[in-house]
Amino acid sequence: MSRADVLVLFGATGDLAKKKLFPALYEMEATGELEIPVFAVASSKWSQEEFKVRASSSIRERKAALEEPVNEDVLNKLLGKLFLVVGDYKDPLTFTKLREALTGFNLPVIYLAIAPGMFTDVTQGLANVNLTASARVVVEKPFGRDLSSAIELDESLKKLLPEDQIYRIDHYLGKESVEDLLVFRFANTLFEPVWNRNYISNIQITMSEDFGIDGRGKFYDEVGALRDVLQNHVLQVLTMLTMEPPIDMSSRALQDEKVKTLSSMRELIPDDVIRGQYVGYLEESGVAKNSQTETFVAMKLYIDNWRWAGVPIYLRTGKKMAETSMEAVVEFKQPPRQLFSLKGSKLPEPNIVRFRMGRHDGVDLSLQAKSPGSALITNTIDLTVEFAAALGERKEAYERLLDAAILGDHFRFTRIDAVLQSWAIFDDVLKAPSRLQPYFEGSWGPEDALDLVPGGWAICGKAADKNP
Repeated sequence: MSRADVLVLFGATGDLAKKKLFPALYEMEATGELEIPVFAVASSKWSQEEFKVRASSSIRERKAALEEPVNEDVLNKLLGKLFLVVGDYKDPLTFTKLREALTGFNLPVIYLAIAPGMFTDVTQGLANVNLTASARVVVEKPFGRDLSSAIELDESLKKLLPEDQIYRIDHYLGKESVEDLLVFRFANTLFEPVWNRNYISNIQITMSEDFGIDGRGKFYDEVGALRDVLQNHVLQVLTMLTMEPPIDMSSRALQDEKVKTLSSMRELIPDDVIRGQYVGYLEESGVAKNSQTETFVAMKLYIDNWRWAGVPIYLRTGKKMAETSMEAVVEFKQPPRQLFSLKGSKLPEPNIVRFRMGRHDGVDLSLQAKSPGSALITNTIDLTVEFAAALGERKEAYERLLDAAILGDHFRFTRIDAVLQSWAIFDDVLKAPSRLQPYFEGSWGPEDALDLVPGGWAICGKAADKNP
């Protein structure tokens, strides 16, 4: 694989660039990994200086939020590598100007941080000036809004680019904590033999947010929780938890196993899915008056293969919930006999492995130990590891993804057959969605969702089966 010699960023004045991409470029510059210039393309009629001020401000805001200082030398070095090309994405002259700006560069990474509806127009504009011949084109999610639109989008891109030049981003694949699921499973003999239907009772994955749509009403109302989070982020986590071991750690081998797992997932029907909308959503700016868009979704599904047959898998995501969390819980079956509980007392809790994939990522093991005293009864103890404390600080997802695209490594990107298979799982429920149920801010979603998991959902080390 050859290293790219220039990065081109479409959508440079957008929210993603401000919150994620410019801070990621700063961190790459700080570690010496950004050895190439960055040409930004935007329709905003800014001067070069105005553009650099915005990039600088986004980096300072991010560092302030992390309570970290800005290295002025690093920032100035990065700003010296930033260049702006102004023009409308539908204007052929924009691409001519970009072509001229890239004179002398041979292998560009072109990042489309723009709305999916613009992918084809921009890619066609790039092709018209011969910029796609050797380019690696990075496509931000969502990849369509259902199975048919994803197929249509792929066909339009494939007319201009082969699959090996397309890099589809799901930023969860850039998370260290998500990759750690593979290492935890396949590098530890303690767990690998019991990671199956014979020992595991159920799997739960929760991605909850304690905030709302943050002024993105028009965008969010056209997408909803299932399309925005569950079909991509949450399914990526699930495939890492449940896939078979690949023959090696190549991108192709990994993607092959992911597709096999997705192909084994039972197609959902509307009765399998609980949809919710937080009270007050209809008053949000940009939201349709009688919107039927869900801000919460929970479901039970099954993977109908040899390893996981009969094991229920519970997924949920929602906004304005009790807390912000990204966790996967693997609950093991109880021993065949309960030897260590007094008559009439509560049975010992099952063993669980909890993967925390949010900002304070790590892993928790819940085990049973003897309670002090003469009676042989048990108590639950948690063995907790914070990855940052144990292993050192880890890179943010977009740093790793940008670096991978520059290197030409597909390992942290998703392949089209996996994208289409994930849409196929939800095709029926998208065409005929279940009814919306209300829930209140600060809760764990609609009442029906709380009863989906026998014994209640597990989150943050506690049973969270009741609304506050």
